[in-house]
Amino acid sequence: MSSLVTLAEIRAAQSRIAGVAVKTPLVRLEMNGLPFEVWVKDEAAQPIGSFKLRGAYNKIAQLTAEQLGRGVITYSSGNHAQGVAYAARALGAKAVIVMPENAPLVKREATAALGAEIVTVGAASTERKLKAEELEGEFGYSMVPPYDDEAVIAGQATCGVEILEQMPDVGLVLSPVSGGGLLSGVASGVKLVCEAEGRVAPQVWGCEPEVAADAKESFDTKRLVEWPAAKTTRTLADGLRTQSLGERNFAHILRFVDGIVTVTEDEIRAAMKVILKAGMVAEPSGAVTLAAAMFHAEELPKVEKVVVILSGGNLEPGLRAELEG
Repeated sequence: MSSLVTLAEIRAAQSRIAGVAVKTPLVRLEMNGLPFEVWVKDEAAQPIGSFKLRGAYNKIAQLTAEQLGRGVITYSSGNHAQGVAYAARALGAKAVIVMPENAPLVKREATAALGAEIVTVGAASTERKLKAEELEGEFGYSMVPPYDDEAVIAGQATCGVEILEQMPDVGLVLSPVSGGGLLSGVASGVKLVCEAEGRVAPQVWGCEPEVAADAKESFDTKRLVEWPAAKTTRTLADGLRTQSLGERNFAHILRFVDGIVTVTEDEIRAAMKVILKAGMVAEPSGAVTLAAAMFHAEELPKVEKVVVILSGGNLEPGLRAELEG
């Protein structure tokens, strides 16, 4: 296992993705009855509608011309697929994406629209990883892992650095967690910047559905566990159905993350409605953080300002109509 990402690598990622990924806004939410201010880091404002562009572009931009010429491959239920497709197109490389059969149609169509070749497999996250590795070996593609990779972690860390720049006095940052790319990156970025500047760092917590709580179990037991796909696929949050944290992500999470809290499916739906009424759009995976702030404040640190990361806004039209009905 390689070492943890450094602040220098995160700063390099910031420079590399500038002009491709955008510096997304912090939006104040007026929430009555909560013991803290709530601010939304709206990663749905990225060109692909999610934070995944940060890590994907940072990884692909470091490939050689020869590697770009052979093409890139990844495995994803949706948002990372779009991040890789977008970054590959921007850098002139072919992209092949292995997607599960239960990936939302809106994400499959968006990935195809970006010019990627899509290969479909079963619902298990392990199945799509194995298929991608098979094609990588057969055709010489370069793998762009969705989360378990130093360049991807460094790219996602730029989101945490931006939060500190936008709100230096933030007390708590809440990030969704699935494979752990965003949480491990954000926590690393936040803690390393504060360490370098000699100031007290805000706490960083992960949020995930209680029916797919493998990350919380791993964090609490300090032992990396894997949940079966039959359990993790029960959640509405399709982007959080990964069966296990990545090994590199787990190492960063153990070093930099302060806690993980779980939320119910009903709480996710309630948070999505609040976000829609506020004029933003969150897919279920992107609303778990607000759900944690709304319904689990007593489990969180006592702070004055909380930033909840809205990780993605690629919401299926049918679900949106249901929530707005």
